Amino acid sequence: MAHRDRWQLFATLGLAMALLLAGAGWAFQQGRFFVPSEDDESDTPDTEPPPSQFEFAWTRLAYDSPGYLFGRNRNSWTTDYPKADRQFLQGVLRYTRLHARQRETVVRPLDSELFDLPFLYVVEVGYMKFSDAEAAQMREYLLRGGFMVVDDFHGTQEWNNFETQIKKVFPNRRIEEIPVSDPIFHCFFDIHELFQVPGLQWLYSGRTYEKDGYNAHYRGIRDDDQRIMVMINFNQDLGDAWEWADLPQYPEPYTSQAYRLGVNYIIYSLTH
Repeated sequence: MAHRDRWQLFATLGLAMALLLAGAGWAFQQGRFFVPSEDDESDTPDTEPPPSQFEFAWTRLAYDSPGYLFGRNRNSWTTDYPKADRQFLQGVLRYTRLHARQRETVVRPLDSELFDLPFLYVVEVGYMKFSDAEAAQMREYLLRGGFMVVDDFHGTQEWNNFETQIKKVFPNRRIEEIPVSDPIFHCFFDIHELFQVPGLQWLYSGRTYEKDGYNAHYRGIRDDDQRIMVMINFNQDLGDAWEWADLPQYPEPYTSQAYRLGVNYIIYSLTH
């Protein structure tokens, strides 16, 4: 290859690499390759009335998650927060007649307000830690009629941590697969097929699963009256499907399934 040709090749490759890196940087900033933290979401003061004045209030459970991620405290409970919560709540208001609060609420296991908030959403439980006092409080909350939806955790390692923590809450209650025939899947929308709802990573990986979480599981823990207290969406990411519902590249069937499931979970919690 001639000296001039080599320089032309290097220049072309350099330009291509620069464009690739610029595109990747833009995609990174836009959340295409990394789900933004709560710091990346613009926020405004919450001026709505307190949750007690509404028929339904969407509540995130804030928990401790030891360790660091990218040089800062992990704070895994904040994943997809608050965009996923607010976009999902718009769907709740659209599809139902619930008098629902349009802004999310956040509560910790030992907060006195916990028992005034009968619905909890908790994510990334592969990193969740409960103290003995928190586990006891969660046990009382759920047995007194509380309902908790678990979402966005994947693979054997994350399952093992979640199982360890939930066993602190209910050491003797069985975690079971919830069949598609269960009333929770038919209390508002009739859901006849349960499939895996992937996170945004599907766009660049082409996989619906993460880590070794190849198969979706819908699991639950029941009370003595067979009411589901804990609804577990394992190897799935409903939160991403809500958060990126307005992204054309994210497949509509996954978004629709996530919204239907979420609405059903709310209606079930209010009627059981």
